[in-house]
Amino acid sequence: MATYTPTLDERLLDRLRGAVRGDVVQPGDPAYDEARKVYNAMHDRRPAIIVRAVDAGDVIATVDFARDQGLPLAVRGGSHSVPGYGTCDGGVVLDLGRMRGIRVDPDARTAWVEGGCTWADVNHATHAFGLATTGGIVSTTGVGGLTTGGGLGHLARRCGLACDNLVAVDLVTADGSFMTCTDDQHGDLMWAVRGGGGNFGVVTSFAYRLHPVADILGGPTFFPLDADVIRRYRELVAEADERLGAVFVVGLGPPVPFLPERWHGRPLCGVIACWSGPPDEDDEIRDRIAALGPVVGRHLERMPYPVINTLFDDLVPAGLYHYWKGSFTQGLPDGAVNALVQYGAATPSIQSVTVVFPIDGACHRVGPEDTAFSYRDADYAIALSPTLTTREECEAQKGWVRAFHGALETHSMGGGYVNFMDGDDQDRVRANYRTNHDRLRDLKRRYDPGNLFRLNHNIAP
Repeated sequence: MATYTPTLDERLLDRLRGAVRGDVVQPGDPAYDEARKVYNAMHDRRPAIIVRAVDAGDVIATVDFARDQGLPLAVRGGSHSVPGYGTCDGGVVLDLGRMRGIRVDPDARTAWVEGGCTWADVNHATHAFGLATTGGIVSTTGVGGLTTGGGLGHLARRCGLACDNLVAVDLVTADGSFMTCTDDQHGDLMWAVRGGGGNFGVVTSFAYRLHPVADILGGPTFFPLDADVIRRYRELVAEADERLGAVFVVGLGPPVPFLPERWHGRPLCGVIACWSGPPDEDDEIRDRIAALGPVVGRHLERMPYPVINTLFDDLVPAGLYHYWKGSFTQGLPDGAVNALVQYGAATPSIQSVTVVFPIDGACHRVGPEDTAFSYRDADYAIALSPTLTTREECEAQKGWVRAFHGALETHSMGGGYVNFMDGDDQDRVRANYRTNHDRLRDLKRRYDPGNLFRLNHNIAP
């Protein structure tokens, strides 16, 4: 645990306070210990200051301050960064959490979303108009990190990744410039933020394309952990209408009322369905999913779309201890299926859920060089996450997830989804971006030659 308490010259801090409307929190302030917390409790860091920005002007002032003082700059949206990139020791944390305005244009089917919003904020605002866009599977996740990393979610097969639905951003670059980027204006940066992570600046606002999605058929169907179930799931996704989101999970049975108690804590697999097609086809969807294997528990009902995005929230609240790895696969090769069964049977806790996201359908209709997210030939993104209630337990399970990841890698593509990478995966950055890496590096040299935005899966200039 860190004990170092950094300090800065009071004259510099007074100058910064005069330049921002939000709060400037420093060690010794009553709000400091709460303000420095992040979602993943593995990261107990002590920044020199935390700026709780309220607008783009605050963001510009904070970027200028960190750059001019030569301090590390951590940008925090929803704070879900598993490697802890939303905080730092001895540097500046730019906390966007108070910037949560949203403006929906139902006629144009777009929404302008400030950079501190979570997907719960977005789903609530857009659902009022019967609209939605792809955005994760945990509602407390911030829009910024998820979108700039690519953006998986329940609607990906139908609507594409979150970054595919991004039509504009407001961006503050390393020199303090404020730019509105679209395909026609600063198009190089627009391309880069669609999957290039936080390497190029601070996005203060995102504009998303919305889709007519209101109520859906959604929820889990659980089966015993068995390779045949996964193979049938593989066939289901290959054949299914793109309006069927079908996230696959492997883990231990959760203590929920629709799962018999004898299955609580036992190895299971399941499908979290999100059918955004017509209600008169709901029974067919239920039957097709039930045909994957012997159903041991199910809660598959009509619900407002925002609800499907909350089903994991209680399982993974802030303050748990996480360590992640990720892979892409073409299809689900039998070797990957066998690894899911073998290592899934040794899942260390109910919170440690292995998640398999299908990213075919609309995701495949974008070219590998059309956005910075290049894995358009991948069919699945797999997230491995030992999640425990203590640091010691999480450290003890790193060997399990590394062995699990190694077993999958034999049957996977070269890189992984940047939002599933942990802090010890910096050597995978080139593989994660494939043929787009050199173009991203050239843009990094142009817009951030000093690598101010380096607390991320860093594309070094």
